Amino acid sequence: MRRRREREMEDSPQPQPQPQPPSRDSNLLIPDLPNDISLHCIARVPHIHHSNLSLVSKSWNSLLRSHLFFNTRFNLNYTQTLLFFIIRIHNSSLKWYFFDPKNPKLLFSVPPNPVQSIGSAFVVLGHDIYVIGGSVHDIPSPNVWVFDSRFKKWELGPAMSVGRKFAAAGVVNGKIYVTGGCLIDSLSESTQWAEVFDPAVGKWEAVVPNPSPSQVNVMEKDIHRCAVIGDKLYAMTHRLAVVYDTKELSWSDVKSKINLGWRGRDTAVVDGTLFSYDYLIGEIRGFDENVGCWRKLKGLDSGLDKFLCGATMANVGGNLCVLWQRSTWNENETEIWCAEISTRKGSCGGELWGSVVWSKRILVVPDRSSVVRCLAVGL
Repeated sequence: MRRRREREMEDSPQPQPQPQPPSRDSNLLIPDLPNDISLHCIARVPHIHHSNLSLVSKSWNSLLRSHLFFNTRFNLNYTQTLLFFIIRIHNSSLKWYFFDPKNPKLLFSVPPNPVQSIGSAFVVLGHDIYVIGGSVHDIPSPNVWVFDSRFKKWELGPAMSVGRKFAAAGVVNGKIYVTGGCLIDSLSESTQWAEVFDPAVGKWEAVVPNPSPSQVNVMEKDIHRCAVIGDKLYAMTHRLAVVYDTKELSWSDVKSKINLGWRGRDTAVVDGTLFSYDYLIGEIRGFDENVGCWRKLKGLDSGLDKFLCGATMANVGGNLCVLWQRSTWNENETEIWCAEISTRKGSCGGELWGSVVWSKRILVVPDRSSVVRCLAVGL
C-alpha cells in the first residue's frame, strides 16, 4: 500500500516554484535608483516641501537633516533665499519666522533665541544667523548666539571681549565686524570699540588699526545704523559717520553725503546701492557712491503704504524685500506686511526706479508688537 502511494506521488505532476519579486535594497532612497541619483532628485525639491519629504521614510528624514543634503543643493545651484524675521511680542518675548518670498502664503516658525535680549546686532554668514550681544537684565552681554538655519538649532558661539548693546555689525569678505554698543572712557580702551570675527580662526580680535584720536568723538555707546558697501563698513551714530576700509585697513570720516538722509534704522544693499527708509518723509531712498547723494526710489506711490512703520529690509535674490507693521481697526491686533520690490537705475541723472512684485499681509500679531529685523538666508 505504501509503495503504491509512493509511485502515485512520483507519477503526479509536482508544483512548480512560484517566481519571486526582485529583491529591493532597503537602503535605497528611491527603489531601483542609485542613491547618488536619488540624492540629486530630492535636492532639487523646493525648501517649503522639505517638512513633507521628511515623512516619506526614516532614510529621507535622515538625509534632509544631513550636511550632505545641503552641500548637494549648493553644488547643484539649487539653494533658495529665504526671509527670516523677528517679531517682539508686547515689547518682551521674541518670535522667529521664515518664508520663501516666491511663496509668501506659507509661513514657518522656528525656535527663538534661548536667551532673550534687547538691542542685539544681527548678521548672516553663510547658513548661520549671528545674534550679537544685547542687553540681558539691563546688562550688555558679550555673548554671541548662532542659529544654524539648516537644522533649526541654536548654539553659543565665541564671546566678544566686551558686552555690547545697540552695536552695529556687518559681514565683509566672510568676516563679521561689530562696532560700538560699549562705553569707551579713554583712548587706551578704543581697541574694544570695534572687533572682527573670522570663522576660520574662531575668535574675536580687535580691528587693526585703532581709530585715530580725531575719530574718538564718534565712539559713542550706540551705533544707530550700519551698512556694508563693497569692502567698506559704514557705521553711524546720531551725529557722525565713520567708514572702515577692510582692504586698506584704515578708518576715515565719511566725506560724502551718506550721513545726510540716512534715517532708516535698517538698510539693504542691492546692486551697489544702499537703500534705507526715510521715516520723516515716508519714502524709500537709495544712495549710490558714484552719484554721491540720496535719491527717492520712484514708481512705488501706488504700490505701498505711505508710511511703513518699523520698516526693515533685506536683499533677497537681487530684489529689495521690506517688512513693516500696520495698525488695524481691531485695537488688539497688529498686521505684519511684506513687499518684494525690483529695482533698477535710470539712464539719466542717477534716478532709481522700483516696481512692486508683490505686497501682502503675512502675519497678524497682538497689539504693541513690532518688527525687529529681517534677514535673507540661502538654503
